[in-house]
Order: sequence, then structure tokens, then C-alpha cells
Amino acid sequence: MTDSGERTTMTRRTVIGGAAALAAAGFQAVPAYAGGTSGHGSGKTVRLTVMGTTDLHGNVFNWDYFKNTEYDDSAHNDIGLAKISTLVSAVRDRIAADRHTPRPLLLDAGDTIQGTPLAYYFAKIEPITGGHTHPMAAAMNRIGYDAAALGNHEFNYGLDILRKFQRQLRFPLLGANAQDWTTGLPVFPPYTLKRVHVPGEKPITVGVLGLTNPGIAIWDKANVENKLKFGGIVELAKIWAPRVRQAGADVVVAAVHSGMDLSSSYGDALPYPENASVLMAETVPGIDAVLVGHAHLEIPERLVTNKTTGEQVVLSEPLKWGMRLSLFDLDLEKVRGQWKVVGRHSQVLNANSVAADPGVVALLQKDHDKVVEYVNSKIGTCTEAMSAATAPWEDTAALDFVNFVQADAVSKTLAGTPQASLPVLAIAAPFNRAAAIPAGDVSVRDVAGLYVFDNTLLGVTMTGAQIKDYLEFSAQYFKQVTGTGPFPSDQVTNAPTSTAPNGTPDYNYDILGGLTKPLTYTIDIAKPVGARIADLAYDGTAVAADQQFVVAVNNYRQSGGGNFPHVKTAPVVYNRQVEIRQLMIDYVTTTGTVDPQTFHTTDWSLTSNGAPITVTS
Repeated sequence: MTDSGERTTMTRRTVIGGAAALAAAGFQAVPAYAGGTSGHGSGKTVRLTVMGTTDLHGNVFNWDYFKNTEYDDSAHNDIGLAKISTLVSAVRDRIAADRHTPRPLLLDAGDTIQGTPLAYYFAKIEPITGGHTHPMAAAMNRIGYDAAALGNHEFNYGLDILRKFQRQLRFPLLGANAQDWTTGLPVFPPYTLKRVHVPGEKPITVGVLGLTNPGIAIWDKANVENKLKFGGIVELAKIWAPRVRQAGADVVVAAVHSGMDLSSSYGDALPYPENASVLMAETVPGIDAVLVGHAHLEIPERLVTNKTTGEQVVLSEPLKWGMRLSLFDLDLEKVRGQWKVVGRHSQVLNANSVAADPGVVALLQKDHDKVVEYVNSKIGTCTEAMSAATAPWEDTAALDFVNFVQADAVSKTLAGTPQASLPVLAIAAPFNRAAAIPAGDVSVRDVAGLYVFDNTLLGVTMTGAQIKDYLEFSAQYFKQVTGTGPFPSDQVTNAPTSTAPNGTPDYNYDILGGLTKPLTYTIDIAKPVGARIADLAYDGTAVAADQQFVVAVNNYRQSGGGNFPHVKTAPVVYNRQVEIRQLMIDYVTTTGTVDPQTFHTTDWSLTSNGAPITVTS
């Protein structure tokens, strides 16, 4: 690795520890519960702290492998377990300083082994089934996790990789609703019990219940069908939470790979919702705290009341990728000789305020260097250069490549389905005008530059009329002009709208293309918004309003990003949670050669009252 790598980033911030590190990370001390339990309790409380991460997605280092530089974003977040380790140590040190406070626990809510080239490399290039310890297992073992829940992305690389990862962990990997296809019995531990020493008192028994996302049945159908099934989160929590209590738990903490608020990206394709953590907390008695995952949101604290017991439940979600560490404080009092939660609070700590743990960095430096070398290595060749510089205003091979890979991936899964005979289209946006795949040798980073977001691929069905509406909406990206130019590009693109008063961003301009046959159209930007799409045809024949298409689309767009019409409610026929960027990398790796002649044709263009427009960059 070059000198600009993680070794350098460790010195970017002053190394601070203990109270100073916590204060910098945003820690707020909360007074212990002082209410007591009149007539039954001792009046003394003990505070149990539970720390939590989620959606780590293969991040150990504060490093962007695709940009080959330290990670940064508009909020200046930092990422990775090396930073989390520093925060965890600071919390432990603070608690250890008080000899009357029990040691804290550390949990994770899933999506651990997929999401970065570091994770991909040790699943596909040098798989851990060959004997190498997964870097996420090595880091989490060193940090000292107590338990983790399964995430849906744990299943992306198949059960052999997942089981090997499970065996490498020094703590249990939990999934009460990951069930045997035939018997319905759990195939991962549903829960674990942790006995926490309390100086001068009886120990606290903490039950950790793990639940994962039922959407795995759809997203990773190819890996789990006829092997595993996934029950509903609420339904299985109702079975297992009482069992955890019966096994002796004084406190029950659920690590749940499911977002807070009720919603499902797969509609009614499954009888169980995708995001159900709050519903579980409200309807399943006996749960005290919930570490939430899956939605990639920062929710420091949410308190809900269980409808059966009237007790409060505290929930927290620590964003993603190791950007935050959730901190639950549970105050317990002995009531009739048994520990009972009488106070609850949570917050999140920001990892961008601390340096990476040198021990974690040293442990995995060789793995990191190996992956940096891989990402910058040749994976194929390209017969001619492809640039995205002009993609916003003319049909380019670069965006046609994105659409080809997306449509091809969806098309291959339609055999034997009712949609098998439908034409397949794809949608792509010019995410990065600076992106270019050179002629000659092509690296992972070259390909990744065309697709700078972590979007996953879906396939939906849409009608010809809906396609026309979609394109009209997309065409509001262009400013209205008179004449045919030549126009500088900034006089044509990024038109302001009511929802984008500073100009429509490039990522909210979509083009459509066909897989085996061309979808052709013109965009007449002399016309007003809503009346710009002309000559819309598929394979040379005008598109009929009721004609059916399968359309490959990214999850951002399908979930409503950009507010494009129809796509959010369109029936989903493909959703395996596969990253589009990785599909592109896999295509180059597998074929060895990218030849624009195989997928690039000029299918759309800008016009002014029917006449071609000239745009200069």
C-alpha cells in the first residue's frame, strides 16, 4: 500500500482516549434512574451498558477502495471497525474506572461480510473456505464482540462462506427466524445468555435475541431455496422472547436486522414485513432494548411502549459502515430478589472524532494491502475508450455499458417466469462525468468509477405508457431552448425545478435502453416539460400504451429516489440485493474483454422542433 493509505490516516487526528475520546464522539452522561420501586425494590440501581454496531458491510479501515484514498463524504463521516474499536475501548475504560459498574456488552445487528472489495476479495478471489480468516471475523474477535445477528447480506456468497465465517467467530451468530426448510427449526442459535458480574450483588443475566430479515427468501433465493426459510420477525420474537426469559434472562436485548418503521420493498410478495423493529417492540412482551439494523439510518434513541405490558422499550440504530456506535444504558434494580430494568436510554457516538485502533490496523494491514493491489490490478481489457463526459446530453457507450450489464443480469433470471417473453430494458444515469474506462488494460477501479453509488439491482414491469411518462419526467433535466445551437452544455442541462431550485443533479436524469433490441426516442427540448419525448419505438415499432416491459432499475429509483413516476409501485420481478457496481466488475472479470461494439448504439438524441441539436462541453 502507498504512503497515502491507512497508516497515514491514523495520524490525521490526535490520538485521544478515555473521557476525552467519548466527549469528542458526542457522549452525553445521563443520570442514573432515581425513581425506585416503592415497596418492592431495593432503591439502588445498577447501570448496564450495551454497545452496538450494524451494517458494517466489510469495513475495517477508513478507506475508499474505489477512489484509492481515505474515506470521506459530505458529512465527513469516518468508517470501519478500526475506529469503532477505539470508541469501544473508551467506553470500557470509562466503565472500568467505576468498580461498582458491570462490564459492558458489545453486539452487532448484521450485514457484516459484504459491501467492500475487502469483503468481496475474501469471498470470491481468495475465499475463506480455503483457510484464511475473514478480516471481519479477525477484527470483531479482537475487539471482543459478545454476539451478532445475521443480516440479509450474510447470505450473498452462499451458505459455505457464511458457515465458515460463523465458525471463525469467537461469539455466537444469531438468527431465530433463519429456519430449516423442512422442520422449521432454527439453523443458527436463536439467542445467547451472557452472565454479567455485578460487584457485591448477584450477576445480571442478559439474553441476546437475534432476528434477521425475511426478505432473504427473495433476495437470496438462489442460495437458500429448499434449504432455509425465514419466518416473520414479530412472529418469531413472540416465540423466542418468552423462552429467553424462561432460560433465566433478567434483561432481553434484541439485535434485529430490520428497520424501525413498517415498510417492505418487496410489497406483498412475502407475508412478513421487511422493516418491523418498532412493531416488534410494541407487540412482543419482554424485550427491553432493540439494536436496529438494515435501514442505514442514524436514530440515536426511540422509546416505544409495549401494548401488553405498558413497559417502555428503547431502540437505537447506529447508521452504517462503522460510522456510529450505539450506546444503551439500562438501569436495573432488584425487585423481589430479581433484576428488573427500571430506566433506559440510548445515544450514538461518532467515529469520526477518534483515530483508528493501531492493533486492529496492524492485524489486518496485509489483508488491506492485498485488496488495494487487487482493486488497482488489471481484470480485463477494453477495445476502445469509453468516457462519461458527454453522457448527460448524448448517447454514450459508457452508459450503454451500465444498462447492458443491468438488463443482462435481470434477463437471465426470467427464464421459466411469466415475464420470460417480455422485452427487457434498463435505466441508467450519468453519475460521474469524470468516469472513463480506458482502451487497453482495465482495473476494478476503472469500472467502479462508472457507478459511484452502492445501489442494488431490481427488475420491475412497466407499460409503454408508463415508460413514456418516465422519460417525460426525466427530460425535465433539460432547459428549454430555441434553435439548434451549438450550445454550451450548461445552457442545456441541469434545469432548475420546483424540487431542485439550484438545478437538477445529473444522477436524477435517466436514460433508457433495450437489451436485445433498441428502445429509441428523441427529446425535443424546444418543447415544454411534459411534451418532449417523440418517436418512442421498440425495435423500430412505435411503443403501444399497453405494451409490457421488464425494466432493470436501481434500488434508489425503485424506492422513490428522485420521485420518478410509476417505478415505485411497479410489480417487482427481480430483487436479489446484488450491487450493480459488482455486477459490472464481475462482467469484466468473467469475459476478460469489454467491446463497446457489442452493446453501444445511438438510440436517443436531443432535438429542437425535430432538428438535431449541437451541444459542446
